[in-house]
Amino acid sequence: MNSVGRLIVVVLFEGVDLLDVTGPPEVFSLARRETEDAAGYEVVLAAVAMDPVTTAAGVRVLPDATFEHLSARRIDTLIVPGAVEIDGRRRIRAVTDPVVVEWVRRLAARTRRVTSVCVGAHVLAAAGLLDGKRATTHWSTARQLADEHPAVEVDADPIFIREGDVWTGAGISSCLDLSLALVADDLGEAVALRVARQLVMYLKRPSGQSQFSVPLEQVSTTRRVEDLRHHILGNIAAPLTVADLAAHAHVSDRQLTRIFKTELGTTPYAYVESARVEAARQQLESTDATLERVASACGFGTVDTLVRAFRRRLDTTPTEYRRRFRTGAA
Repeated sequence: MNSVGRLIVVVLFEGVDLLDVTGPPEVFSLARRETEDAAGYEVVLAAVAMDPVTTAAGVRVLPDATFEHLSARRIDTLIVPGAVEIDGRRRIRAVTDPVVVEWVRRLAARTRRVTSVCVGAHVLAAAGLLDGKRATTHWSTARQLADEHPAVEVDADPIFIREGDVWTGAGISSCLDLSLALVADDLGEAVALRVARQLVMYLKRPSGQSQFSVPLEQVSTTRRVEDLRHHILGNIAAPLTVADLAAHAHVSDRQLTRIFKTELGTTPYAYVESARVEAARQQLESTDATLERVASACGFGTVDTLVRAFRRRLDTTPTEYRRRFRTGAA
């Protein structure tokens, strides 16, 4: 191995999501290539035993080592993927193996940097590695993570979150964003940019970028709220005050606020703002419209209001967002 020596261990277990396992090694491999191996990354897939592991995609993966083999080695980065189960009502739940959780706890003690991909955050939480920390996971299991681990400050919105030497990533594809951020942290933005270009990716989706679009949020259980959601999305440039929405739903202002809190876990104002940010994101990605026109078309009124909403929701500016994510068609 190169004298730089960065041992990257990816945790394997039955039912693990395949891209969680294969995505990060691809990024680190390209980093080695782009630095003529000066990056010094050594990627090892590790499991309880050396038997093939069947992933959620049905593809079998062969471990390079067992956890026991690595227990005496100093690990630079421990990457913990996740696994889910789906019940008869199509509800998704993250699942953890107590044996894997215990090994992650033990290996983390010998690791400089611990990371989770997607629902792998549930493994870190079960190992006690997220207590007192802000963390993210896939939006579909965020409530489960918060309910089962109240000591963890769960934020379901960002692509990834860094809390000191612990990093958590959101959706499956965001493992690439997280891995690029790790490369940038190790080797600088220039190397990470070269890797991103090889992957035909943007460098980089900001860690604060929302992991899901407003229309993809969990569907409400009531027809009234679904009608309100469609009304908001279809009239995004309108005022959409609490009074306006209450009148549309034929309820009082107070009742409307209570309905949003119960059904969507947010306030009418916050939901409308997130919907407007989503609409603005789409325009910034796909059109040449000026910021003034985007602000007007999406109901912000002024560019200042648009900018404040982007900073609040995405931790970036509309101009920076367009620079990173504008499509070729635009």
